[in-house]
Amino acid sequence: MKLLNIFLPLIVLFGLNGCVSGSSSYYILSVSSQPQKIYPSHKGVIGVEKVTVPGYLYKREIAIADSPSHITLLGTAQWGEDLDSGLTSRLIGYLQKKFKQPDVYMYPWEIDKQPDIKVSVHVTRFIAQGDSVYLDATWSVENIKTKKRMSRLFSTKVASKSDVESIVHAMDTAFAEFEKTVALGIKNF
Repeated sequence: MKLLNIFLPLIVLFGLNGCVSGSSSYYILSVSSQPQKIYPSHKGVIGVEKVTVPGYLYKREIAIADSPSHITLLGTAQWGEDLDSGLTSRLIGYLQKKFKQPDVYMYPWEIDKQPDIKVSVHVTRFIAQGDSVYLDATWSVENIKTKKRMSRLFSTKVASKSDVESIVHAMDTAFAEFEKTVALGIKNF
């Protein structure tokens, strides 16, 4: 009986919390797109550092910009993953498909062997504002042995409607453009 008196309020509290909080829709961007064209296999191991993202993308709620200096978090539309991890996994998956090569890993890893090429990505803006989604990033490719390095800026704007489904679709399209750019950079490096 004492256990019932202790657990009953907790059960009611959790039940009410589920009813009051409302329903949310969850979205992901971590599914890598299928490349239209495959590049020749890259000789060597590619290491991809964890993608860094702006602070508002570390929130679970999807953010939209009302103006250049004000964002709103949508409480009923949430990311089903941490975007920094999800985007990293997606880029790794895309590069594996694009080069038809399984030797693309998250860097650093717990093994002695170093990658031949290291890819770094810093997303500086990835948000919907008005009728568009904006993706701005800096990325670099470095040959670990020779220390040769190439850095580039990336910026794209993809049309979007104001509903969450359209925004997430535009974000997916924007990141697909980014993946293609990085893969081409690796191929030409």
